[in-house]
Amino acid sequence: MTAWNPGGQRQPDAMNRRAAQQLRLAWEGAAVPVVNGAAPWAEDALLLPGARLREAAVLGRQFGQAAALWGTGRRVALVWIGPEAVSVERCWAVPAGPYTGSP
Repeated sequence: MTAWNPGGQRQPDAMNRRAAQQLRLAWEGAAVPVVNGAAPWAEDALLLPGARLREAAVLGRQFGQAAALWGTGRRVALVWIGPEAVSVERCWAVPAGPYTGSP
């Protein structure tokens, strides 16, 4: 989960850092710092172990995100967060590296 660049609109780094800190305070569970994306759009983000899909959607909406990545085991979902509704695209996660042809 990231709080950077709400609505896909680039924000000053100071605003993004403040939003990231607010996200960390909003999540009461354990969090693992990660990086979302790649340069020039690399953003500080948090991996939120134990977060439920609904919690991911609520946090994403609270911080102006268009989507959040949520997963459990080898299943992941891209959670699209609209102004009034949430939609979910589910898929399998596969390890990085050469594709072996089996999920």
